[in-house]
Amino acid sequence: MKNLFVLFCSLTLLFVNISEVNAQSKKTVQKHPAFMEQGNIYEVNIRQYTKEGTLNAFAKHLTRLQKMGVKTIWFMPLQPISKEGRKGSLGSYYSVASYTDVNPEFGTLNDFNKIVTKAHALGMKVLIDWVPNHSGPDHPWLKTHPDFYERDSTGKAIYTADWSDTRELNYANHVMEDSMINAMKYWVKNTAIDGFRVDVAWGVPYSFWNKCIPTLKKERNLFFLAEADDPKLHESGFDATYPWTEFHMMNDIAAGKKNVLSLDTVLHTIDTAFRKGAWRLYFTSNHDENSWNKADFATMPGKIHAPFAVFTQTYNRTMPLIYSGQEEPVLRPVSFFEKDSMGFNKYERANFYKTLLNLRSTNAAFKEDAIFERIAVNHPAQVMAYSRKNGNSFVVVVLNLSNEQLSVSLDAKLPTGNTYFEVFTHQENKDIHNLQLSAWGYKVFAYGTK
Repeated sequence: MKNLFVLFCSLTLLFVNISEVNAQSKKTVQKHPAFMEQGNIYEVNIRQYTKEGTLNAFAKHLTRLQKMGVKTIWFMPLQPISKEGRKGSLGSYYSVASYTDVNPEFGTLNDFNKIVTKAHALGMKVLIDWVPNHSGPDHPWLKTHPDFYERDSTGKAIYTADWSDTRELNYANHVMEDSMINAMKYWVKNTAIDGFRVDVAWGVPYSFWNKCIPTLKKERNLFFLAEADDPKLHESGFDATYPWTEFHMMNDIAAGKKNVLSLDTVLHTIDTAFRKGAWRLYFTSNHDENSWNKADFATMPGKIHAPFAVFTQTYNRTMPLIYSGQEEPVLRPVSFFEKDSMGFNKYERANFYKTLLNLRSTNAAFKEDAIFERIAVNHPAQVMAYSRKNGNSFVVVVLNLSNEQLSVSLDAKLPTGNTYFEVFTHQENKDIHNLQLSAWGYKVFAYGTK
């Protein structure tokens, strides 16, 4: 009975949270920094990106990434890594020893500022990773401000789960909160960064974000990405959140455990829970999923990856992510605590991503005020189809998320009188109502334009 009561309370709380968000959503549509509209994010693992593992070595890749269509670079944490309790020989990026310094293994603050300057000159934006939920176990605050940390009954600073190389920060302490905001403000004032990706955003109280984000936005119009699948964080000022529910369903479909109808159920739930205009960081891999769960080379192996990647780039209110090495592709789990250079030389997926990134950034159908509609198909359990329209710009996406070859019929009134241009094959079509799709096949049509 106790477990049933806890479940009932949890469901009630979820319903209340969703109801609160929906009530707010009816009043306003979330607005975002204009520089991120039609954008994308590329996550950089500095340690593993090059043999040198430095900011200066990575800088040589900026022009290549800009030509591929990357709009925003997200750097995993740049700060020094704690030595106490370190996992492996190099430790975790997310065990921060100082919030206002640069890891000397990566370079200097001057090196980073040069990268930001170059990125901006190429028309790109820059985000840094921030770790507010915990610090490393040898952060100076543990000695200078011991009350900044959560402690057990014996007075020992605690950590969550198996994160033994961290110590949990105490958000009941308002001086600690102000110190955290000031540390973030340091990077805003001393660099030209364009925003933050926030690690474990779900572990920090809403009240902190309600105070922190407006304070930082007074300094500059910044973009905020939360590692959390929580609709209420959008009310606290976050522009985008993680789509763990959608991502896990995509993995289940790729494994043959679920189908498109299951994904539809998830997407409908998300549409209900999240306010209008809230962005979702759709991806097929990231640093955690690659290192611990072998994404995407094992979760979406071979040709299975492609239709899901198209989905992440083209679906409604997505802010798509590409992880370091996916354009190569790097087909192994990259070590998290040891040196493990990715190695770039083939770039076999670079043109695939370039096609998607450039379509997204140049076609008005991907603007915020575009109209998104699902298209009915004759194989609803295997095929997903949808359109995006803005003025004369019209894009149709058809995805076969199954291992069957299918004859697909689209049940929709599509514009006629002009040519549909398939962006990958460059084929021109007058009518796309009936299509042949191979197993895990995909088509992306742009209407009336190449």
